[in-house]
Amino acid sequence: MSVLFSPLTIRHVTIRNRIAVSPMCMYSAEDGFVNNWHLVHLGSRAVGGAGLVIQEATAVSPEGRISAADAGIWKDEHIEKLQEITAFIHEQGAIAGIQLAHAGRKASCLPPWKSGKQVPRVAGGWQTVAPSPIAFREGTEAPVALDAAAIQQVIHYFTAASARALKAGYKLIEIHAAHGYLLHQFLSPLSNQRTDNYGGNFENRTRLLLEVVKAVQSVWPADYPLFVRISATDWAEGGWDLEQSVQLAALLKQQGVDLVDCSSGGLVPHVKIPVEPGYQVPFAERIKKETGVLTGAVGLITKAVQAEQIIANAQADIVLLARELLRDPYFPLHAAHELGAGITWHPQYERAKPHSSF
Repeated sequence: MSVLFSPLTIRHVTIRNRIAVSPMCMYSAEDGFVNNWHLVHLGSRAVGGAGLVIQEATAVSPEGRISAADAGIWKDEHIEKLQEITAFIHEQGAIAGIQLAHAGRKASCLPPWKSGKQVPRVAGGWQTVAPSPIAFREGTEAPVALDAAAIQQVIHYFTAASARALKAGYKLIEIHAAHGYLLHQFLSPLSNQRTDNYGGNFENRTRLLLEVVKAVQSVWPADYPLFVRISATDWAEGGWDLEQSVQLAALLKQQGVDLVDCSSGGLVPHVKIPVEPGYQVPFAERIKKETGVLTGAVGLITKAVQAEQIIANAQADIVLLARELLRDPYFPLHAAHELGAGITWHPQYERAKPHSSF
């Protein structure tokens, strides 16, 4: 039997297999409102057999958007369309999850296909915020350092967004603390140069993330899973690294986080990342082995046998696919056939199910 296609039960939620759709920004929303693009994009991956479909980084506040075209969940009016999406995903037998995010100093940018550059306030952008007034790139507007009251407001944003996510029908939340966005900015000494209780030593730099986790748990049902995505390393000298990630993962597990989704990078530009197939899998493997927390592996996982081996070798508990699922929304169906695993095809597509070969 294929372990990639074995179910995974976390709390009271059973994910039908170990393939998850990694959150991928579509930059296709207006005022935070998702639309039929998101419904079809996410829904087709559920039809394609993924066990877990995690919606893109969804902003908990307007100023927390990477771009003006980001999905949002900062007001109740966003809920109605999100309910349509989660209902469809669940009708297909997958689990609908959502990644909650605040971009911090990496906010107020254009979508990637429009250069991805920061939009200055004079050109219609907005003031960005961060732990310290350090710009992401030289020559761009510096963020404003969050004061104590503003930090509490950020925590409130995540709490309120989690309550809305529940109303919208999601069964899993992932807190985005990776890729150089706000919570990651607090973790790394390269972006966090505060001298108060939220900066300096490891305990202080991890304080905001742990407080956000606790606040989310106050409104999120104990029956539903809670994930945290981290960048296991900044790939930069003096930055956040794997040793600190292991230490953080142990704290997250102790606080009741179910799975640590292990990515990397994004905090500072112009770093050299040794990109190759499965290059981030060792992060998930070490964190899993040293802390006992469930982990997710992500990054250039493109082959069925590769994904199968990651699970079989206990390097991670799920694999999260991004670009490969953009290329092929039906990767899980194809992978099941390649691995000889049983998988249910939707009756509308049954006539196309392979029996011996494609």
